[in-house]
Amino acid sequence: MGESSGYKDYVAGLIAGVATVIIGHPFDTVKVKLQKHNTEAHGITYRSGLHCTARILKTEGGGVQDGGPQLQVIIPSAAYSGALISFVLCPSELLKCRMQVQGTDSMVPKSSRYGSPLDCALKTIKTEGVTGIFRGVCTTLLRESAGNAVFFSVYEYVRYYMHSRLKAASSDHSHLIDVGIGIVSGGLGGVAFWSAVLPLDVAKTIIQTAPDKSSSRNPFQILSSIYRRAGFKGCYTGLGPTIVRAFPANAAAIVTWELAIKILGIKHD
Repeated sequence: MGESSGYKDYVAGLIAGVATVIIGHPFDTVKVKLQKHNTEAHGITYRSGLHCTARILKTEGGGVQDGGPQLQVIIPSAAYSGALISFVLCPSELLKCRMQVQGTDSMVPKSSRYGSPLDCALKTIKTEGVTGIFRGVCTTLLRESAGNAVFFSVYEYVRYYMHSRLKAASSDHSHLIDVGIGIVSGGLGGVAFWSAVLPLDVAKTIIQTAPDKSSSRNPFQILSSIYRRAGFKGCYTGLGPTIVRAFPANAAAIVTWELAIKILGIKHD
């Protein structure tokens, strides 16, 4: 028992360490550039960390090259970013799902109910260990990697197509056109994201809310079981509210993001 617990602690620490390095690396890059260039007598001087970040994105970041979106750049970049964010999303979604499933159901014993997300996190760690917070991380990683690859491919293509059509037709009201393009491209990207990976999200919800901590965490095994019981429709449970949410939520996110990069002075061709 002691050896098993020690092994789990080691794995949990390893995962936490990797996540910390991965998530913190962009901030560290800004820090190093500030330390390097702002202490030299000649050369680039950054006014602030935000200015440094904007310059990095402008000179070293992505962007669509002439000739249209490049899938060979978009797909791996989007998949990699999705994999990184999954280490943050997994624990937060686990707490969210457990709180949502519990609802106000009087059938759930009071002693087993979660009073708050923090209470849910503490009880999860107490009963399942630190690794319990990351239950479903592999499924989340698959969902985010594949989903982001689909999202940004659709977003970039729709954005490129609409820009080439609308910008050529009229130069008036360019800001309104940009907002409209952001709404359509972001909304369709969000719909494409969830249409592609909703089955993985179904599996993730089941994995994270299963009362038995020894239950399967293999998303494909779970989806196979759902398919045998409820068919293809069962694998897309919750499609309606997901799609209804996806369009406005992602449209708002893209419009806000594009506004932010304009304010920061980052060119997005």
